[in-house]
Amino acid sequence: MRLDKFLKVSRLIKRRTLAKEVADQGRITVNGKVSKASSVIKVGDELAIRFGQKVVTARIEMLKETVKKEESTMMYTILKEERLEKVDPEFVDDED
Repeated sequence: MRLDKFLKVSRLIKRRTLAKEVADQGRITVNGKVSKASSVIKVGDELAIRFGQKVVTARIEMLKETVKKEESTMMYTILKEERLEKVDPEFVDDED
């Protein structure tokens, strides 16, 4: 199954077009490698998705073309959620 379709069906990301945009920005990794929306995923793969200042890591438990809203959380297991520290840009004074 395509990565963008899995994200939509599992409701990790609400719309497939949004899932494609997030993947195209390099904010999704599958098994530690940056992945495109068209990447093929399988059961057992680990996804890491960066949502702003948060990274959610999940393992794929099952793949289905369509599921009911109540069953969508059975498609994955959240392994961890970590908050990224906000990094302030450093200002460099070029003038001497």
